[in-house]
Amino acid sequence: LSPVAAGRLADRLPDFPWDVLAPYGEIARRHPGGIVDLSVGTPVDPTPILIQDALRAAADAPGYPTAAGRDDLRAACAGWIHRRLGAVVAPSAVLPGIGSKELVASLPRMLGLSAGDRVVIPRIAYPTYAVGAVLAGAEPVATDEPETVEGAALVWLNSPGNPTGSVLAPERMAQIVAWARETGAIVVSDECYVELGWDAEPVSVLHPDVCGDDHARVLAVHSLSKRSNLAGYRFGFAAGDPSLVADLLAVRKHSGMMVPSPVQAAAIAAWNDDEHVAVQREVYRRRRDVLRASLMAAGFRIDHSEAGLYLWATRGEPCWETVAWFADRGILVTPGDFYGPAGALHVRIALTGTDDRIDTVPGRLATG
Repeated sequence: LSPVAAGRLADRLPDFPWDVLAPYGEIARRHPGGIVDLSVGTPVDPTPILIQDALRAAADAPGYPTAAGRDDLRAACAGWIHRRLGAVVAPSAVLPGIGSKELVASLPRMLGLSAGDRVVIPRIAYPTYAVGAVLAGAEPVATDEPETVEGAALVWLNSPGNPTGSVLAPERMAQIVAWARETGAIVVSDECYVELGWDAEPVSVLHPDVCGDDHARVLAVHSLSKRSNLAGYRFGFAAGDPSLVADLLAVRKHSGMMVPSPVQAAAIAAWNDDEHVAVQREVYRRRRDVLRASLMAAGFRIDHSEAGLYLWATRGEPCWETVAWFADRGILVTPGDFYGPAGALHVRIALTGTDDRIDTVPGRLATG
């Protein structure tokens, strides 16, 4: 693109949401007890030592990595899918990414979508799904009924959902996959919270109950950021349909999109270990219990939130009024309309504050 054309592309993108929220962060920081930042779902707990050790041991990495990633990395990802999600994926049908957000933003373009194509995203959705469509020149369409969209080329699922924490039933996912196969659409499921089910057990789009005996026209995207406190390392992967993975790999080879070798080593350690995930899960469970009880005592209703790292809360008022109310108490939360007009009466509250910060929330909310 010429500089002028690049500028036009930037003009088509929405304002970066967190910049809009910044003034409320300043209000919250003026609270005598300091800020409790529950807005961005960024991990705050230490990266497990076994992962740090693997990164350090691989620090001498003078050569280029490959876009496909190490064989043992892809095997570790496939092994985790089988062990934890009950699906069988060949290691060759796994594609490493530089974090899952990079994959979400680039998949429509890498899959060859362009002007005239339509990308279906959830009615209340992580903004990057729409951004990825715009970057490809395609049209995002927000609905939970993709079967009603003519000309859909790609359908995003997100279960457990961000921001709502909702979990799609496998029967519903199977309906969408069957429809997509009939129409030629591709289904991509963002499942980065799949190991954080609370009141419901999430099922992967790769599970046989959803897609049958093969993964034709289906991909799943996974991440280490949440399950392993690895957001700063940037590692995710896509897996599923071998032909789609091969197409994506070809594009990434030409683009030089390679996961650094030390991060690959750390990712192998992370995917091969389940114990640290169980420990972190209990940390989040306790924080969730504290926040949920204090929110309900303060008159909020918690909708969905069956899984994931967030509570989707409302008291029936415009979300920015709720954001201001929390900021006055030194708490920063995310307005629901960041995720589409249907979220305008809710706020998203992350479980990713430290224990000492979250333990101050009941007292702050009790001030009325």
